[in-house]
Amino acid sequence: MSFAAPLVKWLGRVPYEPTWREMQRFTDARTADTPDELWLLEHDPVYTLGMNGDRSHVLFAGDIPVVNIDRGGQVTYHGPGQLVVYPLIDVRRAGLGVRDLVTALEQATIDYLATAGILAESRADAPGVYVNGAKLASVGLRIRRQGSYHGLALNVDMDLEPFNRINPCGYAGLQMTQLAALGMAVSPRSVGEAFAPLLLRRIRAALTKPSPPTGTV
Repeated sequence: MSFAAPLVKWLGRVPYEPTWREMQRFTDARTADTPDELWLLEHDPVYTLGMNGDRSHVLFAGDIPVVNIDRGGQVTYHGPGQLVVYPLIDVRRAGLGVRDLVTALEQATIDYLATAGILAESRADAPGVYVNGAKLASVGLRIRRQGSYHGLALNVDMDLEPFNRINPCGYAGLQMTQLAALGMAVSPRSVGEAFAPLLLRRIRAALTKPSPPTGTV
C-alpha cells in the first residue's frame, strides 16, 4: 500500500452538476497509476440530496435547484463562501478505509479551528463538525471502483439563509454556523490552502493504524 501527496487544485467558483460529473469521469477513467487529486472550490447555489435522501427534508427550495446525487446522506446546501473539498483518492492503493477518510476530513477541520483557538467536535451519530452545537461542516462520500469522491463542505463566509429552507442533513431545526460568525475573517481559498496539509497529515496518520474494509458512506 502507498499514499503519495495528491495534486491539489483550486477550481474557484464552479457549477455543481458539471463538477460532479467530472468527478465521476475521473473516478471511472483512473487506473492503478493515476495520481490522486484534491479539489478545492466553491459552488454556485444548489441543494444536493443523497441516494436515499427524503425529499420531504427540502422544505422550500425556491429558486435554488435540487440535484439528486450518488453520495450517502440527506439534503445539504452548497453556495458561494463555502469551501468544498473533494478528495479523489484510490483508497485501495492507499490502504485507506472509508471511516478513516471521513475521520480525516473531520479531524483536519477540527485541527484548523484549533489554530484559531476555537474548540470544535465531531459526532459519531451525525458526520460533520460542530461548534457549540451548531454545524460548521458536512461530510458525505462515495466510493466507486475503489476511488473516493464527494467530500466535505465547510461554511466560511456565506449566506446561511438557504439552510433555513431545508432540514440540514435530515435534522429539523439544526442550527448552522460559519467561520465568519466565529470571528474568523478568511476566504474559502485561504482556508483551503491551510486545510490541505492538515488533511494530508491526518490521512497519513490513519494509515499507521488498522482500518476497516473499504465501502460506501
